[in-house]
Amino acid sequence: MSLIVEMKGISKSFPGVQANDNININIKQGEIHVLLGENGAGKSTLMNILYGLYTPDEGEIFVKGKKVKIISPNIAISLGIGMVHQHFMLVPPFTVAENIILGLEPKKGFILDLDKAIKDVKELSNKYELKVDPYAKIQDISVGMQQRVEILKTLYRGAEILILDEPTAVLTPQEIGELGIILKSLVSQGKSIILITHKLKEVMVMSDIVTIIRSGKVIDTLKTSETNIEELAEKMVGRKVSLTVKKETANLGETILQLKNIKALDNRGLEAVKGVSFEIKSGEILGIAGVDGNGQNELVQTITGLRKATEGEIKLENKDITNKSPKEVIEAGVGYIPEDRHNRGLILDFSLAENAILGTHRKSGFKKNLGLDYKKIREHSRKLIEEFDVRTPSEKVYAKALSGGNQQKLIIAREFDREPSLLVASQPTRGLDVGAIEYVHKRLIEQRDKGKAILLVSLELDEILALSDRIAVMYDGKIVDIVDAKVATETELGIMMAGGKTNENQWEGS
Repeated sequence: MSLIVEMKGISKSFPGVQANDNININIKQGEIHVLLGENGAGKSTLMNILYGLYTPDEGEIFVKGKKVKIISPNIAISLGIGMVHQHFMLVPPFTVAENIILGLEPKKGFILDLDKAIKDVKELSNKYELKVDPYAKIQDISVGMQQRVEILKTLYRGAEILILDEPTAVLTPQEIGELGIILKSLVSQGKSIILITHKLKEVMVMSDIVTIIRSGKVIDTLKTSETNIEELAEKMVGRKVSLTVKKETANLGETILQLKNIKALDNRGLEAVKGVSFEIKSGEILGIAGVDGNGQNELVQTITGLRKATEGEIKLENKDITNKSPKEVIEAGVGYIPEDRHNRGLILDFSLAENAILGTHRKSGFKKNLGLDYKKIREHSRKLIEEFDVRTPSEKVYAKALSGGNQQKLIIAREFDREPSLLVASQPTRGLDVGAIEYVHKRLIEQRDKGKAILLVSLELDEILALSDRIAVMYDGKIVDIVDAKVATETELGIMMAGGKTNENQWEGS
């Protein structure tokens, strides 16, 4: 196979960050090439350079053997390079056909030739086996189908090289399988595909070649057929990691959290949580699975006091905490590992010592006269930093100076130290490397084994299956079913994540 893209000596820095450091990478025609690495490793920056969204500080790019200067997406498109971003760029009220032709509309004189547009879209869809309905409105089709529209948009513009940024992040397991088939079909027709991902399992299933990027540098490039998940994980992190979660059978106690018919609105005033009921006992992890945007965030915010319930009741250890303030919820015994650690979990311009007591700073142990006892606060934070292996020169360092994994460790240390009866963990490993994920998983299981009740919300189905004792699947603001994690499968969970019901009778209902 001939080289279609060569990137030589690519370097790119932003204030305080070396995103790409002298990167060399070659893409061959007709291959699926994965860029593997954690958030912040530099993968997306590199591909944004290839697509013309960034210009490199140093380095050269060759397309089909010819040196090129890509200073805008228009130039990238003219060179046959297309990009499907993680967050789709579609117009919801427009039809599939209208979105695909947008900006390149076929005309009959000065008027849009919609018949030709629909004919072109149908031909393109059939050629690449993408099976989309050109008449359907974007707002009425599934996320997986929207992704097909984005791929067709790039093909309509003549893309020979497709870059897909975290393409499976918002898909159900079934849609991920369908995407794999689509990519192989595109490659069989001569297209070249670059996938940006951090998901090891999908690398093994979807790719021909994998390049591992860590801290802005290329660590290695391997044939997928000649490697395995364990080796890729070790190269991503720089050490051996355990990819399996060890846990004993749950030892259940009293009911800790009880939700009855909870309803809540989203930021637009539309109902996002539509009558959710469940309970969690001490010593168990209830996982909430679902495609992003099905009410999980609003549900978590309602439980933790960040959003008001419009209806229903929330009880913690039989005490009503419905619509209590976040302060009252914390004092009642709820710990919270938030999805967005920068906006909700930490104050980045505060020291680690100050962040370590957020929410408990009113306690008498940290007070001195009318102010704070910084000697005791620093002692307390040093104890947590040591116990939870937060990698930092000292407790005086600002939170913003830590890596994502160490920021998450500090949040976990603070929340666990409070000894809450309920721990709400929302996307607790988002953006972490596999080493940090291993650590977080181990700590969550430890808390469960100590008798804590844990509500785990994650978009990573592997994480939900590995950690949960029971799994609640959310779709369109409702719980489709609550199932026993021991007998749950990806396939059946995927059906429910898309709003379908399964015929499994052995599962426990809610």
